[in-house]
Amino acid sequence: MNSSAKHHTHTSPQHILLVEDEQDLAKLIMLNLTALNYQVSHATTLKQANQIIDFHKVDLILMDRMLPDGDGIMLCQQLRQAQKEMPIMLLTAKDTEADVVLGLESGADDYLVKPFSVLELRARVKAQLRRGLVEHEHHQQIDYDGVSINASTRQVTAFNNPLELTAREFDLLLFLAKHPQQVFSRLQLLEAVWGYNYSGYEHTVNSHINRLRGKLSRCSEHDLVKTVWGVGYKFAPPEAHAH
Repeated sequence: MNSSAKHHTHTSPQHILLVEDEQDLAKLIMLNLTALNYQVSHATTLKQANQIIDFHKVDLILMDRMLPDGDGIMLCQQLRQAQKEMPIMLLTAKDTEADVVLGLESGADDYLVKPFSVLELRARVKAQLRRGLVEHEHHQQIDYDGVSINASTRQVTAFNNPLELTAREFDLLLFLAKHPQQVFSRLQLLEAVWGYNYSGYEHTVNSHINRLRGKLSRCSEHDLVKTVWGVGYKFAPPEAHAH
């Protein structure tokens, strides 16, 4: 631990799991993250990553895709199926549109294409972890006709069914629900929900909207999240009363 860190807004440093088998890159990432006073664990295989996740609280996973014992997307899918909601950022040399969409549809919250700058890595990691801390400080419940969103407990009930959402899906739903009928572009949602405004990452928003819609549609035929063609998305409940 860095002894110069004398002010924390929480009791212990946030824990990041880095899953990367390229040693030089792993050292560079760990150096930068520990300099920001994060606790960092390092795994080089999916098996090692699973062991760390089983025995330690992890606040964020940075995961390479091409690992000695498989694709990082496999672990991503397993964690989401097990309803583990910590944010996951994929580190990948694959930057084709299909690869990006596959990664996000598997449950990843974000992705960085190699080679990436250290400054961008730092900014994106901070954005992911900051959103988790900020959301816990809100004590607000929003009730719609058939939908209840509790920002304090991060629980969502839709038409008497509890919804199992990832951290980013919840953040996205909460933001849209706070502004019913207001249309947001993909870039506006990136900035508001993910904490940055880089163009070119619209796939991130599209994939999360699709997953969120899929989960909502299992509970109701009412289309709560609507596409406004050529503009973006909006939350469209039958009626709303926030308190």
